[in-house]
Amino acid sequence: MRGFADYTKEDWLRLRPLTHFLKSTRYRLVGWNHMRRPARTGNMEAVRGAICGRNVLVTIAFADPQVIEWQARLVRKYVPQAVYVIADNSPGDLAAAEIESTALRLNVPYLRLPSNPWQSPSRSHGIALNWIWRNIILPGEPEAFGFLDDDLFPTAPDDPFAVLRMQDFYGLVRTADDRWFLWAGFCFYRFDRVKGLPLDFGQDWFNGLDTGGGNWEVLYRKVPRASVREVETSHMPFEPGIEVADGPLQWCGTWLHEVGLMGREDLFERKRMVVASMLAKHLSD
Repeated sequence: MRGFADYTKEDWLRLRPLTHFLKSTRYRLVGWNHMRRPARTGNMEAVRGAICGRNVLVTIAFADPQVIEWQARLVRKYVPQAVYVIADNSPGDLAAAEIESTALRLNVPYLRLPSNPWQSPSRSHGIALNWIWRNIILPGEPEAFGFLDDDLFPTAPDDPFAVLRMQDFYGLVRTADDRWFLWAGFCFYRFDRVKGLPLDFGQDWFNGLDTGGGNWEVLYRKVPRASVREVETSHMPFEPGIEVADGPLQWCGTWLHEVGLMGREDLFERKRMVVASMLAKHLSD
């Protein structure tokens, strides 16, 4: 939420500070209650032990077993130095069971998160990240941790934690006016530098910040934007002859992002086939 001094006279006449305060308070109360709920499936204590003192990558799975299998295999191949954990935010039991089966087959730590109170994809994603932060990362005390979207795939050997030797966090920067934050689908942090902060990986919509933007006040605003090294990124259409907005793919360095929730729904199946073709040579050995 914005500071009261940041609201205009028109905002005050429309009672926006009051409505924003009430909505923000509701979001916090729902979040605080959710943090106390245990995982529906998986051994939380075992996962905490597995990440202690290590670099950990946590992916937020959401009802797409195919991308989780691709990502798990490619992270093992190209980022073998990191512990990879699946945090399953799938709403349906069938998809969750298939993702859990994949995790067991590939010997990957798996947790099915508590039932999510939000329907909005961004808000659901944010509260899932906060649950992992509070219940797994903080008590697990890794060396460093990172969050991944489930449709993001490394295509070459990489150590996304290497930059943390020079700065406290690393990833893909997004901006909103004079504010900025790390995109929640590709972000990495030194645990010792952030463990004492009240991090919030949710949204701050009233300041125009999407998932991950809740950390603006407690973390990012204290760091000069120009001093932050970030991953190089670019967008492209998944096939010639269409607009990027209709069927985007994104590169984050050497990581390929399917951008599954963006573009025309009638093109989703064709885009998935293109992504499968692009990844085939990486998955073949």
